[in-house]
Amino acid sequence: MKKILLLSDTHSHIDNDILKYAKQADEVWHAGDIGNLIVTDTLQQIKTLRAVYGNIDGDKARKEFPLNNRFTCEGVDVWITHIGGYPGRYDKRVREELYQNPPKLFICGHSHILKVMPDKKNGLLHMNPGAIGKHGFHTVRTMLRFEVDKGNIQNLEVIEFKR
Repeated sequence: MKKILLLSDTHSHIDNDILKYAKQADEVWHAGDIGNLIVTDTLQQIKTLRAVYGNIDGDKARKEFPLNNRFTCEGVDVWITHIGGYPGRYDKRVREELYQNPPKLFICGHSHILKVMPDKKNGLLHMNPGAIGKHGFHTVRTMLRFEVDKGNIQNLEVIEFKR
């Protein structure tokens, strides 16, 4: 079993609230729009980090992290990308692969809107942790934590902070 902290859209922001939850996780997953790489450098010093770059990220982030990160964790096929859409409205860049070879867990960021919903048609769970950074229109900073164990995704929690 692994405890996962899922965040996105830090936009160069890292603070003790984020680090407190990162220390409690086994792995931290970042769904893009990292901003300054001090964010990911700090997280990597604490825990295993899996990340993708987002549309605001520059050359350094794009060299260090992929656009898509697909991997298996505790028997769960995971695909993380920054701009992915959501069930019924997937981004055209990912749509065909999602339909032909769906993961069990599809994660994206970008919208700054926390959303967790099943895609029954494609047999996957979609997660967007919202935005934990302070840049953007969101009024509540959010991230998710959950466990993956023997092919299951369980004990999902929403973590919220005032902006």
